[in-house]
Amino acid sequence: MGPKTEQRAINFRRANRKMPRRRLDIPDEKITYLNTDFLKKFCTESGKIYPRRTTGVSAKVHRKVTREIKRARALNLM
Repeated sequence: MGPKTEQRAINFRRANRKMPRRRLDIPDEKITYLNTDFLKKFCTESGKIYPRRTTGVSAKVHRKVTREIKRARALNLM
């Protein structure tokens, strides 16, 4: 017995996707608002920040990246 409609089945599969492998290769020194080339990897072309499930970073690193992206935006570096 599964979901009632095909759309519900699609939504269920989308919500229960596996997270990508964790990225442990990001040193703390690289995450700074002055390093805009590195921070652009975590943003779309329009400037939106990618979610954790897309980038695969830990929650602590994601909060730090988000903070630095917002600082760079405030200083018009990004």
